[in-house]
Amino acid sequence: MNPAQPPILSVENLHTYFRQDEGVVRAVEGASFDLYPGQTLGIVGESGCGKSVTARSILRIVEEPGRIEQGNIWLQQPGNSQRVDLTTLGADSQEIRNIRGGEIALIFQEPMTSFSAFHTVGNQIIEAIRLHQKLSPKEARERAIDLLGQVGIPKPERRIDEYAFQLSGGLRQRVMIAMALSSDPRILIADEPTTALDVTTQAQILDLLRQLQEEKGVSIILITHDMGVIAEMADDVVVMYLGQVVEEGPVDDIFHAPKHPYTRSLLKSIPSILAKPRTKLATITGSIPHPYNRPVGCSFHPRCPDFMPGRCDVAEPKLQRLSERQVVSCFLYEQEVKP
Repeated sequence: MNPAQPPILSVENLHTYFRQDEGVVRAVEGASFDLYPGQTLGIVGESGCGKSVTARSILRIVEEPGRIEQGNIWLQQPGNSQRVDLTTLGADSQEIRNIRGGEIALIFQEPMTSFSAFHTVGNQIIEAIRLHQKLSPKEARERAIDLLGQVGIPKPERRIDEYAFQLSGGLRQRVMIAMALSSDPRILIADEPTTALDVTTQAQILDLLRQLQEEKGVSIILITHDMGVIAEMADDVVVMYLGQVVEEGPVDDIFHAPKHPYTRSLLKSIPSILAKPRTKLATITGSIPHPYNRPVGCSFHPRCPDFMPGRCDVAEPKLQRLSERQVVSCFLYEQEVKP
């Protein structure tokens, strides 16, 4: 949230539904947020809160029967003040294909299942390069080797001819980042980039993302359930629950003055080095409701420690601005709303 310059990407009132025979899954229900140039925006929440579907909605790669039902996704055009609404582009159109990978790149959650087992990682990077750049096969290969070196892969001229199953988890993730950077995107979406990696490798991958952002000025959307990763990497934070944004603000405000009960519960569940040995970690009561059976009123009220009967289970709270840079969706702050 940086009012000094316009956002490079704006998601406004996004609704993405999966209509199935059993019912309608409202995976994303009215999400709104902005991403600014050179910023890292963290999107955090438990599994099933709609984080990954939001990312796929931005890139228009939501799998059937999912579809964007409502909302806008505005992408700032490079070099001018014009914006394009990605929701108006066909999912298979040439326009969105140029943006997907060219302007906005995605680091998938599990690189092992994202790479083809029948082609070398180098051939897959080269294909991505030639899709967006007019380079010869030799030039594209040299570019791929250079990218592998940039992301810290040793002996890239040899690794380029290996298959994904020959690489460790950390190296596969680095190759995935190299592929995402192959066309110099302005926006990088990292979906759980450190999942299933050991602590040392996690730190290396996060350091790599930070270094690449400083060098290339890329804007990053970091999707994770790990509040520790958010604390280390994010400038601003979006907290999602059951497809809705329940709180948004600068990372320092979110960690030092969290407003929404869900945000506070997430922070309490983080282990602390100051805690006494064998201290039981705090947990969030209950579990995320079944997608076919969303609660009436506030979606978090069945698990909320501050639940107000007759209010939270009747009406749905709207996002309220508590300060210039922090908004929250909770009835606890109705009297604190800024004009």
